[in-house]
Amino acid sequence: MSDFNEKVMAEFRANGGVVGGFFEGRDLLILHTIGAKSGLKRETPLVCSTDGDRYVIVASAGGADNHPAWYHNLVKNPDVTIEVGTEKFDAIATIAEEPERTRLYEHMETVGEFFSEYKQKAQRVIPVITIARK
Repeated sequence: MSDFNEKVMAEFRANGGVVGGFFEGRDLLILHTIGAKSGLKRETPLVCSTDGDRYVIVASAGGADNHPAWYHNLVKNPDVTIEVGTEKFDAIATIAEEPERTRLYEHMETVGEFFSEYKQKAQRVIPVITIARK
């Protein structure tokens, strides 16, 4: 997965936040976190949407039964940095609680049909995270 993510991030940065392939036509951001266990800097490209002035991401892990590593990172340290288009800025990540989580997840399903598949596949409630500029 890291080779795939590296290629996506390189394309994102080379094209002002626009990528092709699976992500073509979708909004992406690059999430910068600090590893919960390692303390190392981590970067992850993610499909996103907006809700007012906040960005919205989903900890789907492709419908896996475990949360993705980046989710654990931001739980431990919600101070993150994100790249959107050609802009990079510090932000704060917040895990959405019900009923907001469901509302935001349903919106994400309109952004990418795969989010509906992930919801059916996962044996967990998939977290939704909002990210606000500091």
